[in-house]
Formats: sequence, C-alpha cells, structure tokens
Amino acid sequence: MSEDRRLDVLRAIVEDYVATREPVGSRALVERHALGVSPATIRNDMAALEDAGYIAQPHTSAGRVPTDKGYRLFVDRLTTVKPMSAAERRAIGEFLDHAVDLDDVVDRAVRLIAQLTGQVAVVQYPSLRRSALRHVELVTVGARHLLVVLITDTGRVEQRTLEQDRDVDESVVAQLRARLNVAATGRRLSELPDAFRELHDAFAPEDAPLVRQVVAVVEETLAQESEERVVLAGTANLARGGGVDFAHSIGPVLEALEEQVVLLRLLSEMAEDQAAVSVRIGRETQHEGLLETSFVTTGYGDESGAVVARVGSLGPLRMDYPGTMTAVRAVARYLTRILAG
Repeated sequence: MSEDRRLDVLRAIVEDYVATREPVGSRALVERHALGVSPATIRNDMAALEDAGYIAQPHTSAGRVPTDKGYRLFVDRLTTVKPMSAAERRAIGEFLDHAVDLDDVVDRAVRLIAQLTGQVAVVQYPSLRRSALRHVELVTVGARHLLVVLITDTGRVEQRTLEQDRDVDESVVAQLRARLNVAATGRRLSELPDAFRELHDAFAPEDAPLVRQVVAVVEETLAQESEERVVLAGTANLARGGGVDFAHSIGPVLEALEEQVVLLRLLSEMAEDQAAVSVRIGRETQHEGLLETSFVTTGYGDESGAVVARVGSLGPLRMDYPGTMTAVRAVARYLTRILAG
C-alpha cells in the first residue's frame, strides 16, 4: 500500500509542478489532492521519494520537484492519457484533410502538433528507404525530351527530365512505361535494382540507351531522395515564460535542434521501442544540449500498415506528458489515414 500511495504522491507532485512551475510542498498536496492520509504521512512519503531519487529539493525552498527518474516512473505508470474531445478530433481531421500534397500534409501536421502541445513539433518525412514505388510515369515533352515521374506509396512525387540525342519513339516509351511498372510496382526501393536488370534484354539495341537512362534516373533519384528529413515548428515555444524551464539558457537546446542528425538519431532509436508512444526524458536523450528536455514520439504508417516515419513533440522536462502523448498519437493516426487513402 505504501508503494502505491507514494506513487500517488509522486503523480500529484508532477501534476502540480507542471501546472504551477513552482516546487511542491506537503501543504499544497494536502490542500489540492484527496490522498486520504495525514500531512505527516505525506511528508514521510516525500522523504522516501527523495531518498529514492524521484524528487529533489531545488534550493532552500520547502518544495520538491520531480527528477528525470521521477518523470520516468510517472510516464511508465501512466494508465490513461487525456482523451481528446470530439471537437478536437474534428479540428485535427479537417485541418489535415485539406492538404493538397505530401509537403502540405507534413507542414500542416508539424504546425498542428506545435499548436496542440505548445512545444517544439517534429515531423519526419516518410523515408524512401522504407517506401514502395507505386507508379512510374513517362511523358514525352517535345520531340527529344522525356519526363520521368516517380510516385511512392507514401504519396511522394519526384520528377526528372531527360534529353535525348534523337526523337523519342512513343511506342518504345509506352512499352518501357508498362515494363517498368510491372517490375517496380509495390516493391521496396532497395529491391528495384534487381527488378530492373531484365529490362534491358526486352528492348532492341538501338533503344538500349533510352532504357539505361530511364533506369539510371529512377535509381539516382531514389538514392538522392532517400536522405532522411525532419521538419520543425514551434521552437519559439521554448522561450515562453522567459525560459524558466532551463537552468541556464535555451541556447544549447536550440543548437541541438538545428543539428538534424541529432533528431534523426533519436527518432531512429525510438523507433525500436516497443511502446506505442515512446518517451525519452532528460539524460535518456544522450545529448548534452537536450538534458533538460523530453521527447515524445510515435510512428505513422502507410496503406500496408508499416511504419514509415515518426512524429513527435519536444519540450521541457516539466511538460504535460499525458496531453503531449495524446496530441502526438492523434496526429500520427490522421497522417496514417491520409497516407493510406
């Protein structure tokens, strides 16, 4: 019973500290929470939590604040997250449903997460390494130019233009288009080189240069576009309240956010977590600039149900974890629905 009660006390301390930004004392816990025990018992529980490293006394104040370890226990023991109202769900759906293409979807999603959480939003573009090719389109543009359009199953559209030494034969283009799509449709991008090897034998020698050019541009485009990308919004949110959530300044945090490789590493590591919503707290980020932050992420998928990228929210240790987890998960679900559509 004492362990459960101390967890209730820790939960109350976290909730009060998130709401007030002030260290929490035993008197405040008695006044604000129906813990069902005496103030003396609460003080004993707080002393035990402090000895165990879950809370700390920041200075001479009588109040306590959660530590990284305390936030971790709080998050691990969350049994429920804040439900979104029907109006909030509708607003998310309507905002994202009006997107015109993948870039617009990502832009809307990152701004929406920043607005919902009041923190930094991070949206990872679907990686072409994990995507499949949905369609290849070849369009003649004038007598000697060919437009190559690639469409992935995540909705990304990439295009390149090829210039030929002689007039393009429409019948050859039609045959190449058909054979490319038979070979490529539904395949992961890493599988395409093997799928394309037999194409060259299906065409006359005089058409081989065109075939080689088209296959090469497909492979080169996918290689170039396979670079991981993330989009951020809401970095100004970190400065709200005069930066009181950071011991020195928000400078190290902003510098870490500018290094996309840091975020990409974290997203990759968090993708391996078993939890539906992954949370890294303070030192768990393993980056000096992010020691006073927490990062909440979850994956979103495509029509096959596979996770293709992640979305998340980064904020101070003193964040509303249940609310942030709910917002991130809700936006990820809508992204999945849009990509699957």
